[in-house]
Amino acid sequence: MLDELIEIIVHTDDALLALVAENILFAYSLLFLIIMLETGFIVFPFLPGDGLLFSAGVVAASTDLNVWILLISLMIAATLGNMANYYIGNLLGDKFKQSDNYFVKNWLIKHLPKAQEFYDKHGERAIIFGRFLPIVRTYIPFLAGVVKMEKQLFIKNTIFGAVAWISIFLLLGFFIGEIAWVKNNYGLIFIGLIIITLLPLLFSLLKKFKN
Repeated sequence: MLDELIEIIVHTDDALLALVAENILFAYSLLFLIIMLETGFIVFPFLPGDGLLFSAGVVAASTDLNVWILLISLMIAATLGNMANYYIGNLLGDKFKQSDNYFVKNWLIKHLPKAQEFYDKHGERAIIFGRFLPIVRTYIPFLAGVVKMEKQLFIKNTIFGAVAWISIFLLLGFFIGEIAWVKNNYGLIFIGLIIITLLPLLFSLLKKFKN
């Protein structure tokens, strides 16, 4: 499975096509696992998200991969991932606050009051719109757990965000994937998606750096 995972990260579209042709059930399972890991564990922010969803939609448009099975299963994966991340953060939050680790004390604990204030003020929007920001979406549910954001509020917005995120990117790929220009410029579109979704984060970091 590790080899297939690396291949999908490096050659997303071609790897998915080969995987579907070889074992469609394994393709469903691997896509489910990638989305769950990217949203569920803070050590996997590098896994493809937006681009993978778009690619899965493109592949579903021309193979036996069923887009509606993907839609439901990946929504579940994204929801479960966020929930796992939240509970891990919730479980480790108190331990982090008592930790003597340099990184934890000088980065995480130092910024917890700001994170708490942010979630109190923008919690719902952060959970929903954070889905659309690579890297950020991996850490938002974890920090929500650390600052002990109200569980029912988190669950509601996690589900809403998962439905919106999966639907937009997966169905976009599915409905425009058969267009000739899209097929011929897929690599450019894939890179463009990464850049566009990273822009808000880059602007935020640039603004913070200037200040």
